[in-house]
Amino acid sequence: MAANTVKKVVLAYSGGLDTSIILKWLQTEYGAEVVTFTADLGQGEEIEPARAKALAAGVKPENIFIEDVREEFVRDFVFPMFRANTVYEGQYLLGTSIARPLIAKRQIEIARMVGADAVSHGATGKGNDQVRFELGYYALEPDIKVIAPWREWDFKSRESLLEFAEQHQIQITKDKRGEAPFSVDANLLHSSSEGKVLEDPAVEAPEFVHMRTIAPEDAPDQPQVFTLDFEKGDPVAIDGERLSPAALLTRLNQLGHDNGVGRLDLVENRFVGMKSRGVYETPGGTILLAAHRGIESITLDRGSMHLKDELMPKYASLIYNGFWFSPEREMLQAAIDHSQAMVSGQVRVKLYKGNVSIIGRTSPYSLYDQELVTFEEGAVAYDHRDAAGFIKLNALRLRVAANRDKRMKG
Repeated sequence: MAANTVKKVVLAYSGGLDTSIILKWLQTEYGAEVVTFTADLGQGEEIEPARAKALAAGVKPENIFIEDVREEFVRDFVFPMFRANTVYEGQYLLGTSIARPLIAKRQIEIARMVGADAVSHGATGKGNDQVRFELGYYALEPDIKVIAPWREWDFKSRESLLEFAEQHQIQITKDKRGEAPFSVDANLLHSSSEGKVLEDPAVEAPEFVHMRTIAPEDAPDQPQVFTLDFEKGDPVAIDGERLSPAALLTRLNQLGHDNGVGRLDLVENRFVGMKSRGVYETPGGTILLAAHRGIESITLDRGSMHLKDELMPKYASLIYNGFWFSPEREMLQAAIDHSQAMVSGQVRVKLYKGNVSIIGRTSPYSLYDQELVTFEEGAVAYDHRDAAGFIKLNALRLRVAANRDKRMKG
């Protein structure tokens, strides 16, 4: 280990036990000055205590960065992703994946600001997050030194980590001394739970795992209806009240929570090659996806919609695998954003016991022509007789193939 080459390192620091151990390990093993970055992504936990913990570990006050990045997170990462109706493997709304590039971006910006020559994270060597963090680092600062403690240190068990913590007087909360029932990652878009009680995919997740939604069967017996306004593909108002991106997603989360919307039990394919089972809750995102598709249904033409649907799986994989800052993701984003120029208007949403229904759509840019689709006669833009030639032209290749098959059988 070329520890003496690292003088100052920016650590993605939550203030929890693992990153507190990493902080001390960087100081002792690398002899490096540590700068901590703690991001408020809307995880629902108080993050200010991280300052006191960092100070107690010997971090200089000027080297402690605690920032509320919720608005940037939703405006510049979540909303652009939802313009593409992005889901990974048909179900996952990428709540963890989309948060990592923002953290990586701020770490690199802080490293430049303080003159650090390295960055570090707390992701393990088995998961996707190590890839997401590090691809982000290298895309933004190609020569940065990256320290991934879980791939370097000699700790072989949870007990050895706790021993290190006690040796260096790192505070250990009582619940950390037992076997945690599962691990949790959360931000304003979602919460994800993995491990321990969730490792057997044949066993239903216990109800206590869920933290962002009530059980659908416990939701109100009356549906809840509201309107969601869009401008150029992004939501801007609920029931006519304009809200900032983070405030709007927070409101949607509450609506989803109250109606049991947004639960997902998923076995997914990790980028590193293994399958993992997770329980995800994305109440606001689930509503937003349905509503966005609803407004697109009357404002995008068929070719644009279908092309977007073809591009989306590739776009989703790029985000899941950590390529947010790649040129191909930016190329796709440009096409997606171009498609949203007329995606403005209002949808009416109904929530009921875990379900999201779109029950109305209006837009000044609507392509829906009631005169064209009516069964009544009189539409000037459409002549029913034109359909005969249209059908024959489209049937030509089928008829040619069918005649060939008849000849072969004869």
